[in-house]
Amino acid sequence: MSKIKYYYDTETCKYERVKVKKRDIVINALGFMSLSLVLAVGIILVLSKYFDSPKETALRQENEDLKGYYDLMQSQLENMDQMLKVLQEKDDNVYRAIFEAEPIPETVREAGSGGALKYKNLLESDLSNKDLVLNNLTSIDKLKKRIYIQTKSYDEILELAENKDEFYAAMPAIQPVANEELRRLASGYGMRTDPILKVKKMHYGTDFSAEQGTPIYATADGTITYTRKSQTGYGWHIKINHGYGFETLYGHMSKFAVRSGQKVKRGQIIGYVGNSGKSTAPHLHYEVHVNGIAKNPVYYFYQDLDANEFDEILRLSSIENQSLGSYSNR
Repeated sequence: MSKIKYYYDTETCKYERVKVKKRDIVINALGFMSLSLVLAVGIILVLSKYFDSPKETALRQENEDLKGYYDLMQSQLENMDQMLKVLQEKDDNVYRAIFEAEPIPETVREAGSGGALKYKNLLESDLSNKDLVLNNLTSIDKLKKRIYIQTKSYDEILELAENKDEFYAAMPAIQPVANEELRRLASGYGMRTDPILKVKKMHYGTDFSAEQGTPIYATADGTITYTRKSQTGYGWHIKINHGYGFETLYGHMSKFAVRSGQKVKRGQIIGYVGNSGKSTAPHLHYEVHVNGIAKNPVYYFYQDLDANEFDEILRLSSIENQSLGSYSNR
C-alpha cells in the first residue's frame, strides 16, 4: 500500500493531502526508464569491451588452437624440407656420382608449380588469415614438386644399379698399355707444352711412351665407333663407344686389330703403338670422354692399380711437361 503524502497549507493553516497528477506519474516513469536504459547500455558497453561473451571466448580459443596447429604444420614442413635437402645432397654427391650420372640442376629442383595463381579463389576471398593459408599451400606445392623430382632421380639410379654389371663393364677402368712399373706415362691430362708449337695448350688425354708395335688394349667393353687413318692430328686412331656415356680414343697407332662396328671386351687387343699423325715419338695418346666431355683418364685406372700405384701415377700425370703429339688442327 502506497504511502499518502501531505503538505502544510499556510493559507488554511491545515495539512492538505498531496494530489499526484497522472502526467507527473508518466513523466517520472519515463525518466526512470530512460535512466535505467542508459545505465544498461553503459554496463553492456563496458562488459563487451573488457569481458568476452561465451561465443567470443570460444572463437578466440579456436583461433588460438588454429594458430598453434599452423605453427606445428610450418615446423613440420621445415623439417621435411631439411630432410629432403639431405636426400638431394646424397643423391647428387654420392649416388649419382657413383654411377657417373650428372647432378640434377638446382633450377630444375626448385622449379615452380603454378604459384599463387592456382589459388585465385582464396586470394579473392574475405578470409582473415588467407596469407597464412596461402603460404602453407605454396610451400606444400614446392615440396611436392621436389619430392617428385627426387623420386624420378631414384628411379634412374635404381635402373643404373640394376644394370651395374654392364655399367662397370663399360667404365674404362684399366690402362690401355701394359705398364706394370708405371714408367710409360709420359704426359698427363691438362695444360702441356705442345711439341711442335712450343706453347702451352690443353692436353685432353694421357700419353704413354712405348716401343713401336706394343699392344694396345680396350679399356672397357664396347663397340668400335670407327677406325680412322690420318696423316695429321691423331694419325691412325680408334674410337670406342662403351655405353652409359663413356667413349675412349686411342691415337698415333701403327696397326689396327679391329674394325668399325666390332664389339670388344676389356683387355682385348685393338691395335698397336705407332708414330703416325703429328707425333714426335712412338707413343699412345689416350682419351676418356663422359657424355661428350673430356675427363682425366687417370681417374679411371682403378682396376689394375692398388692405392699406392694409383697415387704414384696420379703424381706422374700431374707433372707439367711436354706432350708427345700436337692436335692444333682438331
